[in-house]
Amino acid sequence: MTKHLADHRQPSSGTRVKQFLRLARSPRETWKVARDASSSARVVQFLRIARGRTV
Repeated sequence: MTKHLADHRQPSSGTRVKQFLRLARSPRETWKVARDASSSARVVQFLRIARGRTV
């Protein structure tokens, strides 16, 4: 018995993996958001309230 046509696939050259690794290693400037000092203070206050601590 012979193999099905789908089983006769040519080996890939790995270009998809190469492109994925290239993107993973490059710096992602689009994900970095510049925040001012007031927003970091808000996060601290939010976490304080979330933990149940009051002034």
